[in-house]
Amino acid sequence: MIIEQIYTGCLSQGAYYIESNGEAAIIDPLREVDDYLKKANKNGAKIKYIFETHFHADFVSGHVTLAEKTGATIVYGPNAETSFESLIAEDNQVFKLGDVSITALHTPGHTMESTTYLLKDKDGKDIAIFSGDTLFLGDVGRPDLAQKAGSMTQEDLAGLLFDSLRNKIMPLADDVTVYPAHGAGSSCGKNMMKETVDSLGNQKKINYALRADMTKQDFITEVTDGLLPPPAYFPLNVKMNQEGYASIDDVIVLGKKAIAAADFKNSVEETGAIVLDVRHQDEFAAAHIPGSIFVGLDGQFAPWVGAMVKDVKQKIALVVSEDRLEEAITRLSRVGFDQIIGYLKGGVDAWKTVGNEVDQVTSVTAATLKAELESNSSIPVVDVRKPSEFLTCHLPNAQLIPLDDISASLSEFPNEPYYLHCAGGYRSMIAISILKARGDHFAMNVSGGFGSIKESGVRINMPSSN
Repeated sequence: MIIEQIYTGCLSQGAYYIESNGEAAIIDPLREVDDYLKKANKNGAKIKYIFETHFHADFVSGHVTLAEKTGATIVYGPNAETSFESLIAEDNQVFKLGDVSITALHTPGHTMESTTYLLKDKDGKDIAIFSGDTLFLGDVGRPDLAQKAGSMTQEDLAGLLFDSLRNKIMPLADDVTVYPAHGAGSSCGKNMMKETVDSLGNQKKINYALRADMTKQDFITEVTDGLLPPPAYFPLNVKMNQEGYASIDDVIVLGKKAIAAADFKNSVEETGAIVLDVRHQDEFAAAHIPGSIFVGLDGQFAPWVGAMVKDVKQKIALVVSEDRLEEAITRLSRVGFDQIIGYLKGGVDAWKTVGNEVDQVTSVTAATLKAELESNSSIPVVDVRKPSEFLTCHLPNAQLIPLDDISASLSEFPNEPYYLHCAGGYRSMIAISILKARGDHFAMNVSGGFGSIKESGVRINMPSSN
């Protein structure tokens, strides 16, 4: 028997390859499916099942494409409704895979169709659970994302999740391995561990949501406390996962269209596309197309595009090096952004060659910021980190405007020159690009972010002094 976790850091997402005696199953596959096909082909195995733990909101799964290419059966849990051919499992339905079996355990709460898959060996011993967004390491799935829960509240869903965990998962043996769908960094939970595999026994000890003495009301209160609004693109990804989508192969072919610099502006205007610059933040700061939005590939690229652009039907023109073009298109398609009209051939250098103007971002060092604050402690500073990061420590005079909230908070930014920072310089450049595109050219980026600010020795507020 083979169990392999295929973890994608950009999405904080775990897909799984399971194989036994020439038959394979994929759980929660990514949209690009070639790796699964190559793995099965190399081992001489046939992909028999594609198990989906629920309708994912944070990425577009590869179930439809993988089924088309292999003939494998797509399996969802009870309550699921799809626009494509699928098998809707009954609670406790068993699926044979070579010498092993996989049992569908209906575990509603995160969504109504959420299902945990229990893997048993050839002797019937429980080996592992693939818990989707029902159980994470250190956390559980948020109960406010279900798109078709009718009149149910998040408290109602949290109550169902409590029952699912207590009745279906916690009775399993401590030596059962937990393979979740997400890890730290995902918006599908609040405070997941950085580890991506653990024993159920250890989770019973350390996961706050699995406390043996926890009442249902305690659980509901703690699980729903502090939930931030989900990214706007989540419901659109759910819809694609329910109804199907275009082949990623076709999306890549269309996105690879080279647009000459002389034609780029007209192409953008005629299609209503936004210009998305995915280079390194330092390259963007040095020279970029006026009005373009920065979200660099060297970060949590796809989730931030989803959070900032929101509408997966928005047409996009890319500024990207040719050697990373397919990577950019693939990662955009993972979160449903398929409307890529092409890329700027020759990049910003070509744009300048044909006489177009470029814009820049003013950046300063942390040492410069320190000197400015020492001479004028009231100079405006905006911090675009998460509230939890801000509460840990921050500059005494900093104004918190989380990047997630930027579009709804444009009026809150200072109407004079100010410094703007995040943790390391990635999110701050996203923020400044959005501000500049909307006419705010006052922001100055602090290179290296809060990490550099702390190292500079500037005075900061710690929790005890808040």
